[in-house]
Amino acid sequence: MFFEANGLYKSFPGRTIDVSFGLEKGCIAALVGPSGSGKSTVLRLIAGLESCDRRSDGTECSLVLSGKDITHAAPGKRNCGMVFQSTSLFLHMNVADNVAYGLVCRGMPKNAARRQAVSMLETMNLASFADRKSETLSGGEAQRVALCRTLITKPQLVLLDEPLSSLDAPLRKKLAHTIRDTLTQQEQTALFVTHDIEEAKTVADTIFLLKDGHIVWNGNSSDFSEALFDA
Repeated sequence: MFFEANGLYKSFPGRTIDVSFGLEKGCIAALVGPSGSGKSTVLRLIAGLESCDRRSDGTECSLVLSGKDITHAAPGKRNCGMVFQSTSLFLHMNVADNVAYGLVCRGMPKNAARRQAVSMLETMNLASFADRKSETLSGGEAQRVALCRTLITKPQLVLLDEPLSSLDAPLRKKLAHTIRDTLTQQEQTALFVTHDIEEAKTVADTIFLLKDGHIVWNGNSSDFSEALFDA
């Protein structure tokens, strides 16, 4: 298994999150569930933005990515890339500089990073946007730029936290296909969080259904139905 999450546990007043699952290399999976089921928390635990709690019996969670134990690694050392609902682009930078930012932070010369950024933008038909100010982008354009900014650093695992939820329905449908195609072309392993069933089936090969902090169903996206979601 390329990625394994064993016993991710987080306790809140009145509820707990307790999940285990794995992803094969190159798998695009969706984590679906109603609001408040714990979807975003699962992503944040994987990314290291929140810490797992220790169970009452003293056992701890385990996270293994490409054979490496990342359970206690700092967020920047986990080789996970995250795309949020809010794009959080740097508004004082143009599009290419936003996409190149991660490479520059890793020590790549700015000119080389920009060339790679423009090449990445081309994969989403955004090369002509390279010199535009980020503040001029529409919601859909900004979300595609945010995905480019994540993918350019070649993370081993891409985490997407409801990246389309703020967009209107026609654009969401179009970008769901774009995300699917881009992740497939880049041969990325990814976990996509959404509460939208059709969106999940468009993007993902595999679906995990999360309810009340527990995975209650998993399988091929083609086998998933609204009846399972509502059960």
